Amino acid sequence: MKNRLMICLVLWFCATAVAQNPDRIVVYKTIDTIQLKLHIFNPPDHRVTEKRPAIVFFHGGGWMNGSPTQFYKQCAYLASRGMVAITASYRLIATHRTTPRECVKDGKSAIRWIRQHAAELGIDVTRLAAGGGSAGGHVAAAAGTVKGFEEDGEDMAISSKPNALVLFNPVADNGPDGYGYEKVKEYWQDFSPMHNIDKKSPPTVFFLGTKDRLIPVATGEKFRDLMQQEGVRCDLHLYEDQAHGFFNSKRFTETLIETDRFLSSLGYLKGEPTLQNK
Repeated sequence: MKNRLMICLVLWFCATAVAQNPDRIVVYKTIDTIQLKLHIFNPPDHRVTEKRPAIVFFHGGGWMNGSPTQFYKQCAYLASRGMVAITASYRLIATHRTTPRECVKDGKSAIRWIRQHAAELGIDVTRLAAGGGSAGGHVAAAAGTVKGFEEDGEDMAISSKPNALVLFNPVADNGPDGYGYEKVKEYWQDFSPMHNIDKKSPPTVFFLGTKDRLIPVATGEKFRDLMQQEGVRCDLHLYEDQAHGFFNSKRFTETLIETDRFLSSLGYLKGEPTLQNK
């Protein structure tokens, strides 16, 4: 009995590991010798002739560091639900000696590349969401709200704006009292998602812990209120006593279920979430 149980556990862990590895990794942008990549998770039996909804995630790390693997588990789950789920690398201050501007430029390039290659990816360009955590949430939110910060030489006829936003404790305010102001103060008004909301901003779900020392609850509430004033949907979910980055640990399942429900409400997914909150 013990041997049989051990075999079952080993098989389960192996299956889980395989499920949480991307199906493809492709280069979406090359800057000098830097290759930026997309880690792509496809739904089961996905065919490129289909037009599936898609989402691209950007990892956190204060624009300084981080890895696309941060969102592997979210991608694996959303792919199992029928989306093409992608997590992207982008240039980082510590690694590439760049600035936060390049982070947003790369985020917009990733979205544009996905749309440009929709036929080979098997996705619907009108159902392309962007998401991210912390500084990666900023990259996603900026792609959905701010103008400019586009990479020279790209086809501007192809939009870099996502159709929906999934934001986990995002850097939404880059103003004097917000996050990262000293790094972006020369251009913060054009760079801060909260200060560039308009009627064309994408519908958004915003996850935030009440004990986040980097992104105050007031920031989430103000972002939601400004979105609603423009007639744009913004669902704010506050999690009591949770600190920054809680979404990938203590409340992983809860936030992913709410992500599923949000995307389902937009017609990106069908049926009830297959996760169960324990």
